[in-house]
Amino acid sequence: MDERLLVSEEQNSDNLRKKVWEESKKLWKIGFPSILARVTAFGMFVVTQAFIGHIGQLELAAYALIQVIAVRFSNGILLGMSSATETLCGQAFGAKQYHMLGIYLQRSWIINLLTSAVLLPVFIFASPIFVLLGEDEEIASAAGYISLWFIPILYSFVFNFTIQKYLQCQLKNTIVGWISALSFVVHVLFSWIFVSKMNWGIPGAMSSMIISAWLVLVGEFIYVFGGWCPKTWKGFTSASFLDLFAVLKLSISSGVMLCLELWYYAVLVLLAGYMENAAVAIDAFSICLNIIAWQLMISFGFLTATSVRVSNELGRGNAEAAKFSMKVIICTSLCIGVFFWALCLIFGDQIGYLFTSEEEVANSVAELSALLSFSVLLNSVQPILSGVAIGAGRQKMVAYVNICSYYVVGVPLGILLGYVAKMEVKGIWIGMIIGVATQTIVLAYITSRTDWEEQVNKASERLNKWLLRPTETYEEKLSDERVN
Repeated sequence: MDERLLVSEEQNSDNLRKKVWEESKKLWKIGFPSILARVTAFGMFVVTQAFIGHIGQLELAAYALIQVIAVRFSNGILLGMSSATETLCGQAFGAKQYHMLGIYLQRSWIINLLTSAVLLPVFIFASPIFVLLGEDEEIASAAGYISLWFIPILYSFVFNFTIQKYLQCQLKNTIVGWISALSFVVHVLFSWIFVSKMNWGIPGAMSSMIISAWLVLVGEFIYVFGGWCPKTWKGFTSASFLDLFAVLKLSISSGVMLCLELWYYAVLVLLAGYMENAAVAIDAFSICLNIIAWQLMISFGFLTATSVRVSNELGRGNAEAAKFSMKVIICTSLCIGVFFWALCLIFGDQIGYLFTSEEEVANSVAELSALLSFSVLLNSVQPILSGVAIGAGRQKMVAYVNICSYYVVGVPLGILLGYVAKMEVKGIWIGMIIGVATQTIVLAYITSRTDWEEQVNKASERLNKWLLRPTETYEEKLSDERVN
């Protein structure tokens, strides 16, 4: 009897290892290209910051201000709005409604183009906005000049985010990873030529970024329009104008969810700008946040894998597979987070010199290295839980959690510790960590209590409601709705 039990346990253990291995292969097939694309795309911002940082302290502070506040502001909105595409395309692909993916992609382009038109004044009037917010006038003026160079990059976000989500949902995002890696190499080369050799300064650094960003987009357009997505891209259609309001509602929920998270760090940089030595505070804090953000790009790659795997399995009606996938991804991301946590602790004293030659700024970064390491560890889990919510279409719920965790807990605590307790940047950051920890704990609890069979039913209802027959036109759908 004991022998039978032992054999049964060994078989169960073998089956579990086999299931984890199979799920891990699916995870990395989606996650690795996404990580490569995100790390290299964000790497372009970091490389640009490094080149501008060696131009001068004022220029570095101005770039940090516009990148972390204005660019992150718009990036958060457009990336968040695009995560609705992730939900809809992922679930439609799982349900084998392949023709709907191209329609969802075109709807997201319409919504994102309108959104970018609303965001444009933020870049045009960045300088007076920063002055109004109480930032140093010299830094605000330089930031206003740099912000105009970011306008072409804003419009690359409109298409880039949505095409990536469209491709990754059908497991075709490898091309995006390699195009992004190539554009990163081009960016480093052009930045060196334009800034270091030709001494073009800020125009050189920003021109290199614009060229590299649009190189990625051109490659994606060629791939989608060139016939490599025959099942899901059937050309432009008037059906993309149908159900726009319903998609907009989901997009807004998605946008709010991610914006509240990305803006959280921007608010903290803004608060750092009110410190006694504002330039050093902004420089040090923004360097640390860029390191966090770079590591976060890896976690966002796993977020992508989580949302795709969860949405695909919910679309197929397989609740257990969605749960199992989520557990495997959380464990994988946490192991990687522990590795980067250790790196930040070991090399904390040297990190600052990668971005600046100013000893005062580098020393300030070194003082923050312990907090940096724990932020990195925490950020290896939190995005995965957000990915679960995106895959299930529960962005509104996460938006409420983010409001409470970040803006009711994190920011007020940061202000109290930074200004009242006189802990300055460290105090602001401790408040930030407590806010992220609160969000992670709440999302973990909600996820553990989720009825996944109910989520399968909700996914099915959403897909059936917005389903168009492959040959159905915009006018036919409107006619059917009027009859019904």
